[in-house]
Amino acid sequence: MPDTHFYRYDDYDRSLIAERVEQFRDQVRRRLAGELTEEQFKPLRLTNGLYLQLHAYMLRIAIPYGTLSSRQLRKLADIARRFDRGYGHFTTRQNLQLNWIKLEDAPDALAALAEVDMHAIQTSGNLIRNVTADHFAGAAVDEIEDPRIWCEIIRQWSTFHPEFSFLPRKFKIAITGSPNDRAAVRVHDVGLRLWRNDQDDVGFEVIVGGGLGRTPLIGKTLREFLPKEELLAYLEATLRVYNRYGRRDNLYKSRIKILVHEVGVEKVREEVEAEFAAIKDGALKLAPETIEAIARQFAPPPLRPKRTRVPEVEALKLEDRDFALWLISNTAPHRVPGHAIVTASLKPAGAPPGDASAVQMEGIADIADRYSQGEIRVSHEQNLVLPHVAIEDLPAVYKALRRLGFAEANVGKITDIIACPGLDYCALANARSIPVAQRISLHFAELARQHDIGDLKIKISGCINACGHHHVGHIGILGVDKNGVELYQISLGGDVDFGKTTLGTILGPAVAADKVVEAVDALVATYLETRRTGERFVDTYRRIGAQPFKDRVYGAV
Repeated sequence: MPDTHFYRYDDYDRSLIAERVEQFRDQVRRRLAGELTEEQFKPLRLTNGLYLQLHAYMLRIAIPYGTLSSRQLRKLADIARRFDRGYGHFTTRQNLQLNWIKLEDAPDALAALAEVDMHAIQTSGNLIRNVTADHFAGAAVDEIEDPRIWCEIIRQWSTFHPEFSFLPRKFKIAITGSPNDRAAVRVHDVGLRLWRNDQDDVGFEVIVGGGLGRTPLIGKTLREFLPKEELLAYLEATLRVYNRYGRRDNLYKSRIKILVHEVGVEKVREEVEAEFAAIKDGALKLAPETIEAIARQFAPPPLRPKRTRVPEVEALKLEDRDFALWLISNTAPHRVPGHAIVTASLKPAGAPPGDASAVQMEGIADIADRYSQGEIRVSHEQNLVLPHVAIEDLPAVYKALRRLGFAEANVGKITDIIACPGLDYCALANARSIPVAQRISLHFAELARQHDIGDLKIKISGCINACGHHHVGHIGILGVDKNGVELYQISLGGDVDFGKTTLGTILGPAVAADKVVEAVDALVATYLETRRTGERFVDTYRRIGAQPFKDRVYGAV
């Protein structure tokens, strides 16, 4: 199926990537020949997305704004099969990680990516990383404008930007086009929220200084309303201020969130606005024809309104309880009547969250071709999304996903756990994340129980860098090391849903690895006994406070 509604690379894009692949091929040759030391090679490999982890090299592949064609997903499956162990791990930045790449194979893997207009550029290093977006972009009912248009504009501006290639620290940008924030924009270095003002103009709220990790902070509004054509000039001004004043003497205080926290958002705004005033009418001001040219490439697929109530779907709901639950949790309304957005859960009971085998990736690609306009999205929640499915096709899609093991009716539920790779792979981790997620998932596997519990987001990180976003989990779990023993710190009350971003609060002392499931069970029991009608776990926690949960947990463990 042709890629008719995503950005298509031009000759410049392709020549740039091809040149980068050949440069890296020579750098790898020199490293293998001993002409480069690991210290000399490290910055070269990192700029191509190649990390050295605990057991092997890891390749992080960029999936800009989380959008994939079926052709690209098949190529990812092929690369996983040829150069890795036959599977990949989808991350909270909408990327794909291959955890067992051999150094000598890395250039060939990058060359294979280039065949389908993909790369691993800017997935590492102190520069502007892969820009993320709402995974329902271009399909959501509540969307004001497709944020991927602006993600692509930022991608083109930021790629190999000479002024921002050596920032004080990595820099992450996320964009949402909806009032219901599905991109977690307030916990990014810069978050952009499209909204419509009283004059009916669409522009950006610019949010700066958010982030998780060692010092979690919620971003602050830098500019309430920014006209769209001024986006690049304003981002350039913001990055210049950060590049000028960001700390380079202390790794732990180098992010822009620390700058905003230490000098105050008012001072940062003053500096950014002064820089912006000097450049806003220059080359970075976006011409309407430039915006329109990019926007045309994200034109919605030619969907026609269809039946919204389909007898076959209604009949299967009555016959198959799991299908009925799947409709509730794994489908969302589409902007075109008679269609739905389907989330394929990469969290079957007991499986490592976010993992997909080559066979499963190919299966998703086949489903996308037949039922979703050849398009797939990666969510920051580590699931895959089929954005354009006709309601009449939902039974067939469900059955196809079930054959792949991706039809678990648990999206947004207690087993839809976000987890980083943890100590099983990552050289920075203090503790394991994946086995903890698997044990919790198995304990709560029964679907009726999950749906009775309702929306509950568990997020697990294996170290303070918070790649599992534990700070914003309804239940956040952080692995810590104490004298060589893996312990787990629990926090409650975090949230990023619907723009109500809140950081969780630590409940009490860390618990042993073999007590984590008991602790979570105690938290859930407290919630079920005290909730009011319609309350999510996090709502009940906000109403009754931490003490009832604390008493139950530490009485149980």
